[in-house]
Amino acid sequence: DGYAKDPFGGGEGLKEEVKEHLHSRLAQIPHAFSFIAYYREEENDDDVPVGLINCFEGFSTFAGRPLINIHDVFVLEKFRGQGVSQEMLGAVEVEARRRGCCKITLEVLSKNEAAMKAYNKRGFCS
Repeated sequence: DGYAKDPFGGGEGLKEEVKEHLHSRLAQIPHAFSFIAYYREEENDDDVPVGLINCFEGFSTFAGRPLINIHDVFVLEKFRGQGVSQEMLGAVEVEARRRGCCKITLEVLSKNEAAMKAYNKRGFCS
């Protein structure tokens, strides 16, 4: 629940009930999908999760086609500025094309300038 503990996620961890059921409840939503970025620790050959994007497929009534809404983007502070979010956003773009989506949408807090910079770098407009 690092994204919830982050100042831009509210600064408080998820409630125990949410942590207990989040994965199973999210898995029940057929139009939800996530990407997790991993970093390989060489000293013990483990893959450690360092980033997460949660997405939901919606539908554009204007285009008559599906769209993807990026709901959560989080990268552990230690790995920020290393292109992790760019890689995950790229994976979302590939998935959106595969699904025949007309666009990708997201929202960002107006104070989160680092995130806005990352999204603008990827071609998102404010």
